[in-house]
Amino acid sequence: MALKKHILDLKVVKKQVLGGNFVLIVCTDEHNALPPMMPGQFAQLRVDGSKDTYLRRPISIHDLDVSHNEISFLIQLVGDGTKALSRLEAGDNLNALLPLGNGFSMPCSPQSRHLLVGGGVGTAPLLYLGREMLKMGARPSFLLGARSASYLLRVDEFEALGDVYVTTEDGTRGEKGFVTQHSILEKENFDRISVCGPSPMMKAVARYAKQKGIPCEVSLENMMACGLGACLCCVEKTVKGNVCVCTEGPVFDVNELNWE
Repeated sequence: MALKKHILDLKVVKKQVLGGNFVLIVCTDEHNALPPMMPGQFAQLRVDGSKDTYLRRPISIHDLDVSHNEISFLIQLVGDGTKALSRLEAGDNLNALLPLGNGFSMPCSPQSRHLLVGGGVGTAPLLYLGREMLKMGARPSFLLGARSASYLLRVDEFEALGDVYVTTEDGTRGEKGFVTQHSILEKENFDRISVCGPSPMMKAVARYAKQKGIPCEVSLENMMACGLGACLCCVEKTVKGNVCVCTEGPVFDVNELNWE
């Protein structure tokens, strides 16, 4: 079901600097209730105060707190645009076009065992996804990967929603290695897997899911400019031809992608 798009002038209510060059921005709409959004959708955030950035930046919807009318964005500082967004402080305005794209599939029943796999900033959309699953009575499991413990993001918040398993490449927390090497993948059986993170990680998880016959969805992180399917810079090859990730995704069933 397509959700109506809105251009909103949000007010920043909180900024939190996290480890590994990440910032959490929490915003509210002071005048209206925030519109409905699906886990896995994203927003195009306008960048103000940067003379080198002209396009909005696509940022996943990290969390949505309906009771407080707050939306959260997890931002990795990688360029002029995201660095400008990271300089926002409580009281500042943030113009957002949202919600955009298509989200993750939700569990068919509370008994469904769902594994949510994230790497780096790819963990961002999984918190809201896990929260919505829990509301349905389906307790999710999370498998989070990072280069080191300092790059793991908001683990406490994930632990409040379900079981959390961790890998770090240097072994500073959890099991040493990549998410596809975690022992939970051989110890437990899952009904569905949802993934977001670096492309090599998502492809590795997709191969595992196919080998096990587990339905799997991935959230692609192709470069996006407009977020509306007009600029064609986020095109992805699929079994049905080329599609714009911003409108047809960012979430895809792995069987739709030409990843073999």
